[in-house]
Amino acid sequence: MRIFYVDMYESAGHEVFRGHIFHIAGAPTVGEARQHLVSIPDGALITGEDGSIVWVGSYAQLPAAFAQLPVTRTGFILPGFVDTHIHFPQTYTTDAYGGGQLLEWLDECVFPAESRLEDPGFARQVARDFTRQRVSVGTTSALVFGSAFAPAQDALFEQTQAAGLRLVSGRGIQTVGTDSARALITSEQAAIELSMAEIDRWHAVDTGDAHTALLQVAIVPRFSLSVTPTTLAGLGELYDSVRGRGVYFHSHLNENDRPGSGEIDAVRSVFGTKTYLDTYDGYFLPGSLRGGSSLLGPRSILAHAVHCQDSELARLADTGTSIAHCPTSQAFLGSGTMPWRRTTQFGVNVAIGTDVGGGDEWLVSRVLNDCYKSHLSEPGDAGAALDPAALLFTGTLAGARALDMEERFGNFDLGKDADFLLIDPGCWEPLALVLENAVRADDAALAAEQTLFALLLALREPAITGVYVRGRRVSVD
Repeated sequence: MRIFYVDMYESAGHEVFRGHIFHIAGAPTVGEARQHLVSIPDGALITGEDGSIVWVGSYAQLPAAFAQLPVTRTGFILPGFVDTHIHFPQTYTTDAYGGGQLLEWLDECVFPAESRLEDPGFARQVARDFTRQRVSVGTTSALVFGSAFAPAQDALFEQTQAAGLRLVSGRGIQTVGTDSARALITSEQAAIELSMAEIDRWHAVDTGDAHTALLQVAIVPRFSLSVTPTTLAGLGELYDSVRGRGVYFHSHLNENDRPGSGEIDAVRSVFGTKTYLDTYDGYFLPGSLRGGSSLLGPRSILAHAVHCQDSELARLADTGTSIAHCPTSQAFLGSGTMPWRRTTQFGVNVAIGTDVGGGDEWLVSRVLNDCYKSHLSEPGDAGAALDPAALLFTGTLAGARALDMEERFGNFDLGKDADFLLIDPGCWEPLALVLENAVRADDAALAAEQTLFALLLALREPAITGVYVRGRRVSVD
């Protein structure tokens, strides 16, 4: 157990939260997370007037300066969940039946659903419901695949700002597509102009600094099949011009490999490249010849990466590009299982993504539940029993790292922004019964891991009773 101290305090404007604290301290890799797991059964977290974390430790050792402050008591205190891949215009598209495969599902379900956000009134409704859902599941920070329509994106940013949540989002870019996607398609010039306008309007609008902002913008082509080499060249030029402002890049990679008609075969056929990743790395001309600038880097996150070649994983690691791992949607669309051991052994940062609406779980811990089960079931030596600390890391600190915001949030290290959840098991009886009555090891460290594992896998929305960003409770009217 780690206890953190500072020497002197001023109690004005501070708040005290008391409960069983879990977090992954420091800046470990996923393989090191177990050694960095902090468990404080009767802990206290103190936030400052500026919304930062000023003290974390045992409540019995609460500094005298804070002893007279009111205390908010709860069962557990966790860092806020970070969702690194979720689709705003698919808010109502979970569990949509469309033939069971990615490309058919897009045509039958997703493109028609996303086209409805062309109506500004409907888009505002979706933005409100999307934001409300985020609060209910404790997703304090999210990388959100946005709508093709600028008014819908404005509504998303406005609702998020009003709630006080963190958001990285960008309009979904499509310059080619099937008939069902007609309403979502723009010209290549318009795609660049609309993306630049969104960056100018919303990127770091709240603070003016990408290192501190709650609202940020990404360049988001749907996937390589939704654009042309000309589009990719234009996006590379655009990213070159805004990368220094902290703008993000986000898209999909190697999701579905059904032989002959899957996404990967289609990308390699259309572009004539050696790998799917080449199309995002500037090598999108036939034979993987360079055609423009790379879109990879520390603020680039690619969803899925289920079927990567070794060269692709090495390149992701070398560039600091992260993977948004979406086991729930991968199961729903029959995309396969991202090989956990192989991927992480390359040193790629892997964070969790719900992928709503391909995924039908909004709650990050439910996706971590699927993550545990899917990798335990990988065949032979590929199978991995992820420990509870690795799961917590993947749903919190790894996400902050993927967003290049690890210095700001993701755990309870002193000075970071106070992004956290209050969890009351008494509000969800099945969780309370598991935590109160399960057998626990005599070894304190193992018992803590067992408690964390049960907490994550059995958690449901009713037990999340408080969601805080920068020490401020967030809500949606």
